Amino acid sequence: MTAHPLTEPVLTGRPPTLTVVICCYTMARWPDLVAAVRSVQHQQHPAEELLLVVDHCPELAVRAAGVLADVTVVPNRERPGLSGARNTGTALAHGEVVAFLDDDATADPDWTVCLLAGYRDRRVLGVGGLVRPRWESGRPAWFPPEFDWVVGCSYLGMPERGGCVRNFIGANMSFRRAELLAAGGFRPDLGRVGSRPLGCEETELCIRLSARHPDALLRYEPSAGVSHRVPEGRTNWTYFQARCYAEGLSKAAVARHAGRRPALASERRYLRSTVPRGMARALRPGGGGPRELGALALGVAVTVGGYATGRLRQLIGPVGPVGPGGAP
Repeated sequence: MTAHPLTEPVLTGRPPTLTVVICCYTMARWPDLVAAVRSVQHQQHPAEELLLVVDHCPELAVRAAGVLADVTVVPNRERPGLSGARNTGTALAHGEVVAFLDDDATADPDWTVCLLAGYRDRRVLGVGGLVRPRWESGRPAWFPPEFDWVVGCSYLGMPERGGCVRNFIGANMSFRRAELLAAGGFRPDLGRVGSRPLGCEETELCIRLSARHPDALLRYEPSAGVSHRVPEGRTNWTYFQARCYAEGLSKAAVARHAGRRPALASERRYLRSTVPRGMARALRPGGGGPRELGALALGVAVTVGGYATGRLRQLIGPVGPVGPGGAP
């Protein structure tokens, strides 16, 4: 996700109205969900509406409706999965802008202010922000910051200043609702279902939006920050490899729908620039050392392998397990 400088803005007056959508699917994340909701409710600029979309978990829907005040709790009305839940939230939202926050993330107090500021330019169709990892058991010494996307967070190599990007990170993104609906929303055949670590539905959507409106802008605003919890179970080699493999599979699916050139443009820059810089950093005195260097090399190899497998499966038949031996 490389940022490009914004051209001269075409400014509007008042900020648009905002609906925040949080999608959830399991009772196991209840404390995280409560924290996410509270972070939205304590914004400097309160959202006009907060929707909690429960993905086919009736027990969670009942508990949320009975405990969480000033939140509209609705069931996912589409097929199970994050894409269906997001589409349900978009369809029911009343705000001119729909912002999505993960159920295990908490928004900074000025999150809505910083997101909405980007929409002063009428050409901006979406605004996404920074996702910081909040390591539950501490960051593993071998885990390269260039691969923080493995745990759904912003990674070293992303722009430090605002600008135009190809796509956002799903934990922290927003779109003009009318444009999101006109584009058909998120593809239900892409993205996470339960704990299956597939993704890239937001990447495909962003590419589709840009193709519909070549002069429009998708703005990355790092001041619009959220903190994303990383549980201990996502800090081991098994998860790292499974998530890299799933990312490769997901990118193959995006390439099938959007074309290889737009689907892999940012990834090519990542491989040419971000990864080599990470390897050089790991080799410097005080750097990550051999284990981090090995993780960088392994992550690239497994991701490329996942992509190659995904492309091959598109030619010979349906996709089977999502990771080597099945992902967790």
